[in-house]
Parts: sequence; C-alpha cells; structure tokens
Amino acid sequence: MYKKIIRPFLFLLDAEKAHGFAMFLLRLVNRLPFLRRRIFPQSIEDKSLEREVFGLKFKNPVGLAAGFDKDAKYYHALSRLGFGFVEIGTLTPKPQEGNPKKRLFRLIEDGGIINRMGFNNEGVEAAVERLKKKGNILLGGNIGKNKITPNEKALDDYIVCFEKLFPYVDYFAINVSSPNTPNLRDLQGKEPLTKLLISLQNHNCRKNFPKPILLKIAPDLSNPQLLEIIEIVEKTKIAGVIATNTTLERKDLRSQNKTQKGGLSGKPLKNRATEVIKFLSDNSKNSFPIIGVGGIHSARDAMEKLEAGASLVQLYTGFIYEGPRLVREINTSLLAHQKKDF
Repeated sequence: MYKKIIRPFLFLLDAEKAHGFAMFLLRLVNRLPFLRRRIFPQSIEDKSLEREVFGLKFKNPVGLAAGFDKDAKYYHALSRLGFGFVEIGTLTPKPQEGNPKKRLFRLIEDGGIINRMGFNNEGVEAAVERLKKKGNILLGGNIGKNKITPNEKALDDYIVCFEKLFPYVDYFAINVSSPNTPNLRDLQGKEPLTKLLISLQNHNCRKNFPKPILLKIAPDLSNPQLLEIIEIVEKTKIAGVIATNTTLERKDLRSQNKTQKGGLSGKPLKNRATEVIKFLSDNSKNSFPIIGVGGIHSARDAMEKLEAGASLVQLYTGFIYEGPRLVREINTSLLAHQKKDF
C-alpha cells in the first residue's frame, strides 16, 4: 500500500511538506485503533530478536535514526511501526529555525536524499515536556549545538542538552558530524572531541545511574582520522559509535538535484557507511558497539551492516523510500538467518 499509493502521492509534494503531512497522518492513524490495525504493519515480537547492547535491552536491532522526529512529537506513533528504538533530535539548547528553505531534496533516480536542514528544532525544553509521557519506549537523544554558538563554547550547549534530557532518554548521541551547521565538523578533531567527550562523561559519571554516550561520526573521515576516533572512544570510555552521518561526496549520481548543497543519505552512502563500520570493528583493540546507519533499503543491506560489525542498525532514507514494511522485512530476515544458523 505504501509504495503503490502513499509514496507516489507524498513524492508529488515538496519533500519537507511531505514529511510534515506524513507525520500528521501517522499520528492520526495511531489515535484510531481500527485504522491502526489496517494500516500499520504487524510488528514482529520474538525473544530471539532481542539485543543487549551498552547495557540496554532492545526488543529488536532495528531503530529509527535521528532527524525524523526532531522534536519528540511522533515517537509514540513511530514506535508502533516495529522499531526496536527511536532516536529523537538533533536537539539544541535554544530553538532555531535552521537553514533557509528549500532545504530537503529527493534524488529519486539514486535512492537518496540531500538535506541542509541545519538543526531546525523547537529547543530541548519543548522536547522535554513531550518526553514526560514517554512510557516504556526505548529512546535515544541526539544533541548538538546552536548555530550561533561558537565552537569554543560548544561544550556548554552539549551539557545543557545532556542535563535536561538525562531523565527521559535511554542513551545519548553526540552529533559533531552534521555538514549543515558551519564549522561543526571541526569538533571531530582529536583535541576538541576528546575534551568534549571527557566533560560529558564526567557529568555522566556523577549520576547515580550513568547512561550510554555514543558519538555520531561522518562517513567522510579518512582512515587515519578513523583511527583517532577509535583512540578517542577508548580513552574517553564512551559506550560506542553511530556510523555514519550524511556525506558530502557526490559520486556517480544521476538526479538533477545532485548539485544541491548539504548532506547526502540513502543508497549512495551504503557502501561507504559499511566500510567505516568494518574499519572501526577491525581496528579497535577493545571492541565497542556500533550502530550502523546509511543506505539501508533492504534486509540484505541491514545484514551487511551487522556482518561488518554493527550491533544495531538505524533507518532514515530507506524508511522514506521503502515504507514501514522495511522494519518487518529486516526482522523477518534476521529471524530466518538465526534459525538457519541454529
């Protein structure tokens, strides 16, 4: 139904407007049980899909990546689509509009999306109010800095978000890898990144029950830079890495939108994201968990990430192109694979 009826209609609309409309429909359907049973694909509940990663129990390893529910408005409805976890954000201390529109572009011929959203969100305090009704949904909180905050004061922004979200999210994703906030990726340098993560870990360890902190990295890092990331993760003792964010690379694209500025996600990112996962997994002395994200449009794509060394996977662009049934297809494939191995 999604690929034959819903997606063609949504793809007639501007990409950002289509997202807003789809989220409105999703929340509406979620409130009407008779529609929910007809439209939402039946979730797969099976103990063998459960994963315990960085001290948390996931009902299955398929999550929704940050960016889809920036302001924690839709996580209840999204969780009903079968995701094992949902990551909200990126959230910043103060509300901000993000970059000027038009800022979200489909690359249909390539199975990709380019965005230059720029951390548009209503601010962390608005999200906190919605998270007070979280329930038992496993949530990650993706945090960043405001555009107007200079890099030398970025730590203050991350600490504000960390402290305000701490009671409500199950893990944190530290976003220093978006290409759409000026100079943000400079924070991936060894010295500033180590300082940032050590400070956040110090705040974390003062809590009665510290929570996992993960670092979200860019796919455009070189191998020497990835070796530095491994060193930083091991030195700061954070819980793991999310690999990867969007890319600035533009290789072999066919769509007329290929020249748009911003981060590219979807199928063109698939191989590079998998390469980064494998490199991190193969070169870390003390193996740490990796959440694999980038170009997952099929169950086979998800399996490639897991076989490369990911403990969990996340969807974003593949979810837009393939629809909610992709979550079920991945989990069904995982079950079949596990039974075959057994």
